[in-house]
Amino acid sequence: MHDFLRIACAVPGLKVGDACYNAESILIKCSEAEKSNADIVVFPELSMTGYTCADLFFQKTLLDSAIKYLKYLCRETEKNTAVYVIGAPIEAYGQIYNCAVVIYKGKICGIVPKTFLPNYSEYYEKRWFASSEHADFNDITASSLGIKENYTIPFGRDIIFDLGGEVRFGAELCEDLWAVIPPSDYLALGGAEVIVNLSAGDEVISKRDYRKNLVCQQSAGTISVYAYCSAGTGESSTDLVFSGHSLVAENGILINENKNLTDSDYLLISDVDIGKIKADRMKNTSFRDCSLVYGRKRAYRYIFIDKEIYSDGEYYEVVKLPFVPYEKSDRLKRCMDIFEMQSAGLLKRMSVIGYKPVVGVSGGLDSTLALLVCAYAMKKAGKDASMITGITMPCFGTTDRTHDNAVALMKTLGIALDEINIKEACISHFKDIGQDPDNHDVTYENCQARERTQVLMDYAGKIGGFVVGTGDLSELALGWCTYNADHMSMYGVNCGVPKTLVRWMIDSVLEYNIFPGSTDILKDILDTPISPELLPPDEKGEIVQQTEDIVGPYALHDFFLYNVVRFGFSPSKIFFLAQRAFRNDFKKEEILRWLKVFYKRFFSQQFKRSCLPDGIKIGSICLSPRGDLRMPSDASSSLWLNEIENLEIN
Repeated sequence: MHDFLRIACAVPGLKVGDACYNAESILIKCSEAEKSNADIVVFPELSMTGYTCADLFFQKTLLDSAIKYLKYLCRETEKNTAVYVIGAPIEAYGQIYNCAVVIYKGKICGIVPKTFLPNYSEYYEKRWFASSEHADFNDITASSLGIKENYTIPFGRDIIFDLGGEVRFGAELCEDLWAVIPPSDYLALGGAEVIVNLSAGDEVISKRDYRKNLVCQQSAGTISVYAYCSAGTGESSTDLVFSGHSLVAENGILINENKNLTDSDYLLISDVDIGKIKADRMKNTSFRDCSLVYGRKRAYRYIFIDKEIYSDGEYYEVVKLPFVPYEKSDRLKRCMDIFEMQSAGLLKRMSVIGYKPVVGVSGGLDSTLALLVCAYAMKKAGKDASMITGITMPCFGTTDRTHDNAVALMKTLGIALDEINIKEACISHFKDIGQDPDNHDVTYENCQARERTQVLMDYAGKIGGFVVGTGDLSELALGWCTYNADHMSMYGVNCGVPKTLVRWMIDSVLEYNIFPGSTDILKDILDTPISPELLPPDEKGEIVQQTEDIVGPYALHDFFLYNVVRFGFSPSKIFFLAQRAFRNDFKKEEILRWLKVFYKRFFSQQFKRSCLPDGIKIGSICLSPRGDLRMPSDASSSLWLNEIENLEIN
């Protein structure tokens, strides 16, 4: 459902050399995974016998028992719904291979032998096993394994398993991942979105972190899901300790990991989003070119497994605020990194056109952040803050609180301050166009926005400066700006910063005490409701027009924006994810209502984004027509809105 896949890393308790005992332990884990509706269950390397059997691998009794109990596992799982990937030694044509055996519905669907056999330090695998490179055959018969029902079993490292046409996976074993060019590179280029690794890595100091980084990096490099399952503490401790380290990474991000340094007899259940993998591979031209340059020069065998995917994403963590790190330390670092990037971009622009930025300061969050960026960039340039001009332009909707905060902030920052009341100019314009000042419609609001922009532009021209835009990424996505008014500037420092992050940006500046003289003012600005202040305040002089009451909660819109632009998810999937993420915040009907608003505005307001001023990309979402979003301004939103209508009906 919605491209989710459930993977279980199963580390059974085992006895070295006792295939009977191990098979029963594996079967217990198969049953546990079945109850969890796992789609793929991955076991450690050589889990049928134990990895540490050493010269016992030359014993026919051990090899025969491994096959005997593989057949037993086939029989016992023939009614199960999961695909099992089990490690076992397989003797074929006079050689022993360290293999991943893929079983579904009681049948062996394919066998993948290990390619790179470590033979250094504590490892001696070449003493017992042959590499897949030695296999000059492509399949073996089931009868050669003593299976009565005779059929051909594909054998080799070139196998990719196709689960019901929905997802493909490939397998490699332990050291394969450590190789200069892992087999998973080619498997991914051949179309495998999921790589499973059956491992038996021993544990030494710092290896766990190294292994984690390696798995995450491989999943990022191959744009894949990488599930790694390693042998547990039941292995021999004659010379080594085996930790049972299991982890699952999704395109470079760690999704799940067992918690204990040493572990055994457990099941690690993870849901992964294959939709994200497919979306990134479609966009990434380098991946596509690698597939052409390297992938198509290799022959792959695709083994179809007629399996339905059952995962509903229950175990998948849906992040409510995708732009805002949850941990404070991560959030502070993210915000300050962005602040440095904004300042660096502005500093470069000023080095070319002059150090005279002009900012319209309203006392709201966006203009505050833009002004702080200007002040910080000027400080880095070694210039005086007074070279910055801040202009406050009160009008019909301006409250004392925002006005006073704007003025106080400019004074504490030491910038040049000017105040230009635009009421009379707007009233004069209303008279020119025949607008009733008591008609508080869109013309009433836009007139103020355009007058402010005209003042800023002309003032900048007068002093030989340039206007720094204050609008943020979320406003651009919704078109919550007046065309050729606050929509326009000479340089937009906030254009890559989503609304849900703006507040935290200012909070981080406070946390690092970059502008100590402005602390109290910044704290009050953070407490001020988000508003364009284009309608008159109430009788108490307080803000009456709050943005989120009109366009919807920015938390939802940023969630929609991220999933629409970053992954191209459908409305139905985004609705499903949003219900999971905001289950304690919004009712189903509210989410659906604002999702419809998002799509309507996202499509209808593209014309504003088609002519955006310069401004740097901050994260993975960019709406610049010169950057990540090339979208026709007159595209129809019917397909998306019709899908939402069907969601409402159902």
